Amino acid sequence: MLDKIVLAFQFALALVGAYQLFLTFFGWYRPRNKKKFAPQKSFAVLVAAHNEEQVVGALIENLKALEYPKELYDIFVICDNCTDKTADIARSHGVYAMERHNPNLRGKGYAIEWMLKELWKRERQYDAVVMFDADNLASPDYLIHMNDDLCAGSRVIQAYLDSKNPNDSWVTGSYAISYYFANRFWQMPRTNLGLANYLGGTGMCFEAGLLKQIGWGATSLVEDLEFSMRCIKMGIRPTYNYEAFVYDEKPLSFKASAKQRLRWMQGHFDVAKRYFFPLLWQGIKEGSWTKIDAAIYSANVYNFFFGAIISILLWIKSVTPWTQTGLLADVNPVIFNSVSIGVYVLLPVSMLIEKAPWKVYKYLILYPIFMMSWWPITFYAFFTQNNKQWSHTEHTRVIRLDDMKKQVS
Repeated sequence: MLDKIVLAFQFALALVGAYQLFLTFFGWYRPRNKKKFAPQKSFAVLVAAHNEEQVVGALIENLKALEYPKELYDIFVICDNCTDKTADIARSHGVYAMERHNPNLRGKGYAIEWMLKELWKRERQYDAVVMFDADNLASPDYLIHMNDDLCAGSRVIQAYLDSKNPNDSWVTGSYAISYYFANRFWQMPRTNLGLANYLGGTGMCFEAGLLKQIGWGATSLVEDLEFSMRCIKMGIRPTYNYEAFVYDEKPLSFKASAKQRLRWMQGHFDVAKRYFFPLLWQGIKEGSWTKIDAAIYSANVYNFFFGAIISILLWIKSVTPWTQTGLLADVNPVIFNSVSIGVYVLLPVSMLIEKAPWKVYKYLILYPIFMMSWWPITFYAFFTQNNKQWSHTEHTRVIRLDDMKKQVS
């Protein structure tokens, strides 16, 4: 009986993996010839910052130089519980420095919620709100693409996320590989199939009317995923813009990376716990594959958690005289191996399609180690998922778009 239960559980996980692999076939095609509109939407550009004096200046310079009418957007730096010169630097660049001091409610989600309330009080109102992290850089045409999508009817938009520093270390290189895969084989298939896309924490654009209507309300450790699920549950489909690039700086060291990923996984467990069953039942009742897909996506953290347990069991079995037979790898190795190998093969494929710099390919060698490091992080996150304490990722170097072009060349 135990063997059958274990086998059934593994088969369910394999089905989810096969579904994710099936979706990738719809990521090969990239929609083109999107309708263009004259610049008309006004934007409040929000920059979430906590002690970011090292990098916030470069982002402000980048945003002020965007290829969009300057009278149609304003820049607001949310100086959240800052104890450094972040606010002074923002003012010196001629943008709004919005200082918030609340040590009891710390984190990006709370800072955004506060900032939106302040924004609605201002005399000038905007058609849309875009959000960046202080370490980001945006492509010059970012707002042009957001304007096009808003005019075409999108209400929530996620830009293409890329890495600002892929060659700094094997850790940043691994992050970059994950980005290439996610952009091409997670986001693009959902765009092509008309399913909901998912917010990535930065480079996000929101219709102001929507935010006023439903509020922010996303104060978990993964506010992006939480807001995505809120939208989908309400029948609002976030969309994805492949042409608007946002470059994100990733931590250089494994220790800093582990700390960041622990926060993500703790937040993912929290969101899955609150949204999986409501979205699943709602999707089944309404016949909405978009909501069913969102439910599956929200539960990925559990798929990874239990998948890691099964992988460890397989390792134990391979080095011990264990006679347990309730393992899918024994019963049907074709299914098990096809799903496992298929996902890994698609990593270099996504890099080729996305024209990744050749220097990044060498990190494929160490990428399995990066992926396996998620296991202990996920285990620890599972048992500490009630932790709501936000942790800050420190940034200590300045990278501009010109520097990135030099690195690629």
